[in-house]
Amino acid sequence: MIMNILRIYPSSINERHIDQAVELLRQGGVIIYPTDTLYAIGCDALSNAAIRRVCDIKGIDARKESLSVVCADLSQASEYAKIDNAAYRFIKDYVPGPFTFILPVSPRLPKEFKGRREVGIRIPDNPIPRAIAEALGNPVLSTSITWDPEFPLEGSDAESIALRYAGRADLMINGGSGALEGSTIVDLTDSRSPEIIRQGLGQL
Repeated sequence: MIMNILRIYPSSINERHIDQAVELLRQGGVIIYPTDTLYAIGCDALSNAAIRRVCDIKGIDARKESLSVVCADLSQASEYAKIDNAAYRFIKDYVPGPFTFILPVSPRLPKEFKGRREVGIRIPDNPIPRAIAEALGNPVLSTSITWDPEFPLEGSDAESIALRYAGRADLMINGGSGALEGSTIVDLTDSRSPEIIRQGLGQL
């Protein structure tokens, strides 16, 4: 099965293509899209069925794995995570950027997040995912693609990624070559003592 591919240039956002992607997300679809790190698998973060589908594609247990969402900006993030003043001051210095901030979860997220105390928040330094989250009106559930380290170029090449996920995801947004390293994960559940729990592209 051939996946539909939309080409969007980060330097010139095609609003019509963004609208196509958002309409698909609203229908419960799954997309592959660029970030400022690895390409990611995403869906509407408020759709339980779509979240389960993304977890199946990635091969993770939604009840056990940490879940992250991509937000358009800090204002949107503050609706879905509890961001106190100290956390806000810390985050604003590093976004948009290649960071995932672990924060206390807000009750606005759906039942797939119930029972969780935390959610990962991403505001990537790439206008494409931010434009999608803004047009959708809520965050995009996000998990990085998997790739074989023996064939690293396939992890950054959009067409190779589209072939790998054909028949599982519904749409590929080709935003050019991706990175081969994930985001830096910072635990901010105690905003007084931020802790790096995974070093990635982002430098504090």
